[in-house]
Amino acid sequence: MPLYRTVGPRLNGSLPYPGGIVLELRQLRYFVAVARERNFTRAAEVMHIAQPPLSRQIQALEDEMGSTLIERGARPVRLTESGQLFLDQAVQILERVDGMKAMMRQLQAVRRQRLGIGFVASTLYGYLPECVRRYREARPDVDVSFHELTTLEQLAALKEGRIDIGFGRIEFNDPAVERTLLRNEELSAALYVSHRAASRLGGLKLEALAGDTLIVYPKAPRPSFADQVLALFRDRGVQPAAVHEVKELQTALGLVAAESGVCLVPASVERLRRDNVVYRKLDEAGAVSPVIMSTRKGDRNPELSVMLRVIREMYRKAGLSFGA
Repeated sequence: MPLYRTVGPRLNGSLPYPGGIVLELRQLRYFVAVARERNFTRAAEVMHIAQPPLSRQIQALEDEMGSTLIERGARPVRLTESGQLFLDQAVQILERVDGMKAMMRQLQAVRRQRLGIGFVASTLYGYLPECVRRYREARPDVDVSFHELTTLEQLAALKEGRIDIGFGRIEFNDPAVERTLLRNEELSAALYVSHRAASRLGGLKLEALAGDTLIVYPKAPRPSFADQVLALFRDRGVQPAAVHEVKELQTALGLVAAESGVCLVPASVERLRRDNVVYRKLDEAGAVSPVIMSTRKGDRNPELSVMLRVIREMYRKAGLSFGA
């Protein structure tokens, strides 16, 4: 009777066999190693144990089976006829056990909840890191992945299932996406220290930037935060001397530091201090940038509710108004 058809692993790593015989998986692995290496010393090295314990385990296996499996004194090691038969069955058993382990790992991986988060770079200077930290505290078993994407890129990623939540700043209408306004963040002007308005106290009027080179980001894709800034200037009738488009926030601030122009940023970016750059809050009604959470329409993933609950609680403790 084939050995592998009559066994089933026990919790302690042993295998029951008819007639009261109990096989240890480690003994099978040691035996297979000796048979393949044809040398006890090399087999011990492969199995990362000393040779004497390995030899004792092989002897215990033979005692349990009531049959000599290895010819003693043979160089290189040779299996007896019983040993060769036992080897064939042992290999099948170990392959089945390893297959069962792989199957269980795959099952656990499928069952493990995942949450993909898309974000625009400027949200990292606000409350997003704290939000994610608190979410992980609440849901430590969820695998969280991060994807830096523009708001429009998040739209495509949501539809394709690459992310589950997006944090962006652009309002758009799409029947496949549900948007939740988290808050409207005030805007600040980033100025170089020698700018004429850098030392002014209180809020800054947009007209104080008339005639300056305006640096906007991102350059693409559009529409983007850059369009929000340009619309604000247009609505107030303020004309910059020129508009310089760059790819990202860090580049914009670097150009401000180089006295190449000014730019508008969400107020949370003020945490990102740079030499030769000062920030002044804007004193303009409607000078805000929304922080919007986007999810797939009708998505019943329970982690979305957990995330929203974490955000509401965090806003409450921080004294922020949710959705305003």
